[in-house]
Amino acid sequence: MTFPITSLYVLPLIPIFFWLFIRVSSRRTVLKASIGNANDTLLHERIRHHGNFVEWVPFVLILMLLAEANGGNSIAIHSAGGLLVLGRVLHPMGLKADHPAHPLRIAGNSTNLLSVVILTVVIAMARFGF
Repeated sequence: MTFPITSLYVLPLIPIFFWLFIRVSSRRTVLKASIGNANDTLLHERIRHHGNFVEWVPFVLILMLLAEANGGNSIAIHSAGGLLVLGRVLHPMGLKADHPAHPLRIAGNSTNLLSVVILTVVIAMARFGF
């Protein structure tokens, strides 16, 4: 079975993952910090940017795969995928140690939550025929 919709949204997520990873690694190199955040706020922020990506993206992609495998509404799945990518772009720009309510952080998290809600409904409708 192929998953053309999910695959479409994986493609832009791959470079975002590597970009976030490289930002952490480059800061670690500058600070000569192998593990932890070396009490450096910028490194701590970058670790959380990457960590938040790793926490959200696999979960949402699994939901997308399930929605697609169950014959869910393709427009809704595309909407969830677009929201996921948008959220993963916005969130690192808004996650700041000195500004916990930054609008881009809120937007990034909100898009992820909305994509989960959409996919939950899509899976339930496809599975149970609502």
